[in-house]
Amino acid sequence: MSGLHRSSSSSKNVGNCLPSKELLDDLCSRFVLNVPEEDQQSFERILFLVENAYRYYEDNAVENDPTLKSLSLKEFTSLLPVTGAIILDETYERCLLVKGWKGSSWSFPRGEKSKDEEDYACAIREVLEETGFDVSKLLKKEEYIEFTFRQQRVRLYVVAGVADDTSFAPLTKKGISEIAWHPLDHLQPASNEVITHGVAGLKLYMVAPFLASLKSWISKHPAPRPRRRDKPLRALCVWNAKTSSGGGNGTATESYNKKPEVNRPRYTEPGNSFRSFKLNMSAIFESA
Repeated sequence: MSGLHRSSSSSKNVGNCLPSKELLDDLCSRFVLNVPEEDQQSFERILFLVENAYRYYEDNAVENDPTLKSLSLKEFTSLLPVTGAIILDETYERCLLVKGWKGSSWSFPRGEKSKDEEDYACAIREVLEETGFDVSKLLKKEEYIEFTFRQQRVRLYVVAGVADDTSFAPLTKKGISEIAWHPLDHLQPASNEVITHGVAGLKLYMVAPFLASLKSWISKHPAPRPRRRDKPLRALCVWNAKTSSGGGNGTATESYNKKPEVNRPRYTEPGNSFRSFKLNMSAIFESA
């Protein structure tokens, strides 16, 4: 939560300061992490725990510190930093996107950080959970693009040179409905004013802000394979919840639905289970 400062001596800060990282960590530890494991397996129970933390913040922290801003439950949960990865194919012409279970928007695979978790470790964990692909050997800690959306920091590591016939499939149930390679040209905004939809009609609210920086990164890094000039690129569906269970067809033009060979990251140091705890807030609110 860098860049957030509090000053009780200045009246202009009364009710305008966001909670510090230390306060959020304390609330998370007190109300969410230090509970029986069975209480962390149910979305309904996790939502109840988060609501308890939120109520404590509003009824105690805000009341005792007049500089703190009163927040809605949605605002309170959106303060957690997010990390993930922008996965590029071998020509740097396509990137991998995931679509949520109920929503229609596409995004790069990413998720909220756990307490004391390093950014790169969170990105590896989230990509593995959402795509079944281990990027630990490809991720470079210094290669990332970062933006802040409404006080929420989002850092995406650029993971380049992944073969487009790689097998993908989420490890969690009912979190991701589709995984697909999308040509970067299809992700460009439909106009200068509209950045939430690409030229192909895709909903890209969490994708569009990164495209200019990604284009700049690509211009400075040669691709492992030459770009295709002989035929137009098409979107490539690599996993779909319906087709993977014998249902209908995916929306993309091609499909691979092979079961991935999962290579889990090698994190065996003490505290691994504590750092791997994760709240899927979008799924929690959808189920509420």
